[in-house]
Amino acid sequence: MTKFFAPALAAAAAMLPATASAQQLPDAKVAVVDVETAARTCTACAVAWANIEQQVQQAQAFEQQVSTPLQTEGQQIQAEIRALNGAQPGEALQQRAAAFDQRRQQAAQQIQQRRATLQRNQNYVLQQISAQLEPAYTAVLTARRAHLILPKSSVMAHSSAVDVTNDVIAQLNRTLTTVATVAPAPQQPAAQPTTPTDGR
Repeated sequence: MTKFFAPALAAAAAMLPATASAQQLPDAKVAVVDVETAARTCTACAVAWANIEQQVQQAQAFEQQVSTPLQTEGQQIQAEIRALNGAQPGEALQQRAAAFDQRRQQAAQQIQQRRATLQRNQNYVLQQISAQLEPAYTAVLTARRAHLILPKSSVMAHSSAVDVTNDVIAQLNRTLTTVATVAPAPQQPAAQPTTPTDGR
């Protein structure tokens, strides 16, 4: 019976008043927000990013502290090897070179671990701020009776009267009082269950 109902529904739809499909939209009130400024300068945000900057400086200082003596030692070993004019290095020099290479690998691993930790911390700060930005936009949208908020970076030009960045910052200051700057340790993959043996 569906084939009989389809034409009837189409005919009924054609008989609806034209005004039903031509309902006018309200005059849109558009606001813009500088997302980066809001995420950087709210009170808790500024404190968090200052802490992250300290972590960056500490990581750079650590890299310098570790890399400088290794670079000096590596240059000394290379100079001694070149001084041999192709002759086979003695056992003592070989041992020094092997120990140096091991220390260099350990230092590279330590630096990489610190960089990964710093990246996790930065992402964690962004995650916390982003989680509060969405409700901040909604609150400002309602308070300012706007219909749409656009990021300032995607707008070619705008009047200062429609810039609600300060409103978003004020809302963030009310809802985001602290931002943690040390991310939780990454979860380790679960150990795979061992298959029991049948004793054979």
